[in-house]
Amino acid sequence: MASKPRLSEADFARAALQLGVDVAAVKAVTEVEAPGGGFLADGRPTILFERHIFDRETGGRYRSHVPDLSHPTPGGYGRVSEQHERLARAAALDRTAALRSCSWGRFQIMGFNHALAGHPTLQGFVNAMYRSEGAQLDAFVALLKNQPAIAKALRARDWAGFARLYNGPAYAKNKYDTKLAAAYAKHLRSTG
Repeated sequence: MASKPRLSEADFARAALQLGVDVAAVKAVTEVEAPGGGFLADGRPTILFERHIFDRETGGRYRSHVPDLSHPTPGGYGRVSEQHERLARAAALDRTAALRSCSWGRFQIMGFNHALAGHPTLQGFVNAMYRSEGAQLDAFVALLKNQPAIAKALRARDWAGFARLYNGPAYAKNKYDTKLAAAYAKHLRSTG
């Protein structure tokens, strides 16, 4: 399978300019959110199927017979290589809820945020996530432009604030803020 276009230095610079941040800040988010990149080796976008979101999106109606796909608490993610199979199983139950319940691409944007990420339709968002890392970056820029508090935290390099708003209140459990700070420092050194 042909590889998908990756982000270039010009892409990072364009996004940084649009968001009013430095390039190192955008690179830090990419490193922490999807360290392996926006695509798997087979060309499918990197995703994480979130069973607690699927549970919420479906009102818990699948919880009793597929708890690995529908559960009120986060977790049970499995390996990266298993995510598309989990998505396919959930889509067989409720396709829209399944697509909304994944975080997608290089920036791990939740499907339920498709409109904030610049895509009026869920399917348009999913198509963009399959297209390129550049399309994934465009969705990230749109998301932050539509969520000024997140963009403000990134501009201020308020890693805890950014992580809380971008990843949710449990960000500290996964040390998103400290990972972002370390990635930012590394990228700042390499560009400075």
